[in-house]
Amino acid sequence: QVQLIESGGGLVQAGGSLTLSCRASGRTFSNYAMGWFRQAPGKEREFVAAIAKSGGVTNYADFVKGRFTISRDNARNTVDLQMNNLQPEDTAVYYCAAPYGSSWHLPSDFGSWGQGTQVTVSS
Repeated sequence: QVQLIESGGGLVQAGGSLTLSCRASGRTFSNYAMGWFRQAPGKEREFVAAIAKSGGVTNYADFVKGRFTISRDNARNTVDLQMNNLQPEDTAVYYCAAPYGSSWHLPSDFGSWGQGTQVTVSS
């Protein structure tokens, strides 16, 4: 079973940047895609970004395209989410996620979650 630990959340003003990081353990990191999701108060958890096991293919939700970048370091078992031009609507708890298996193109493919890290963007 994979364990995921996120870090890097915090409070930032609108237009600012943050980088979230997730460290994975418990299974061979380079064998699986990884993803980031978020959940705002009163809303359902939503997909943000995902990256293939090699790092060569990425996928983003439309609302973060051009602002967020997902990357991974298979030597360090980490996946990062660089977030630029943050807006108040980006305020949420951000979760690192790993898929059940080799499929990773649907949110329902992801079954392992970190504890989440809070991102708050003030206007």
